[in-house]
Amino acid sequence: MPTESRLVAGLRLAVTTFTTLPVRAGRVDRDVAGAAMALAPAVGALLGALLAGVLLLTAALTPPLVAAGVTVGVGALLTRGLHLDGLADTVDALGSYRRGAAALEIMKKPDVGPFGVVALVVVLLLQAAVLAELAGRSRPAALAAVVAAAAAGRLGVALACRRGVPAARPEGLGALVAGTVGPGALVAGTAAVALLAVPAVPDRPWQGPLAVLAALAVAAGLLRHVVRRLGGITGDVLGATVEIVTTLSYLGLVLSA
Repeated sequence: MPTESRLVAGLRLAVTTFTTLPVRAGRVDRDVAGAAMALAPAVGALLGALLAGVLLLTAALTPPLVAAGVTVGVGALLTRGLHLDGLADTVDALGSYRRGAAALEIMKKPDVGPFGVVALVVVLLLQAAVLAELAGRSRPAALAAVVAAAAAGRLGVALACRRGVPAARPEGLGALVAGTVGPGALVAGTAAVALLAVPAVPDRPWQGPLAVLAALAVAAGLLRHVVRRLGGITGDVLGATVEIVTTLSYLGLVLSA
């Protein structure tokens, strides 16, 4: 299959995996899945641009905190809440202090435990608080911040799918995408997202890229812990990574000296 077709199929898969945008999926195999995970930051940037538009439009009509709440809600709607569900399931599994199959069994349960509930509340509150602050910045800075944070969250998925990271189960999304992203794609994605973050803090252009890199560094440490506990990654782990990296990037973008 020609390279261009592989990339097109990968982009379609990335859009259908990370958003609810009306795009029909094409071929699905590990080769295409690798392209999809490498292109995930681009889909994140598109999603971020949509959310930034919601934030700025709503902030012109309502108080900043209301605009932030609406934006968080739209973000969950545009992703089917799958990343939030993955966050809750992953935190519940880790919070159980069980390992391997026992922890994976907890992740498969349909209910959400206390650890998962707390994780969801904390992440959503932090995201809303940061978005409320970003609503008061200049439009270009707010746009860059939301786009960069959303792209960074999906770059976290590429990081989790890098070569050498195994899948926790022989089936499912984790098995399809684990180990499919090469170092070149990861470096290129990191450079692109860091560049997107430069205008997010106009008077300190270094802060945006640093926020992205710091969030990814924390995610890398958490992923090592997850692999030790679970044996590898799952679809839920990927969703949790999106929310954690996005939230940490947001926080890094609003820190003041």
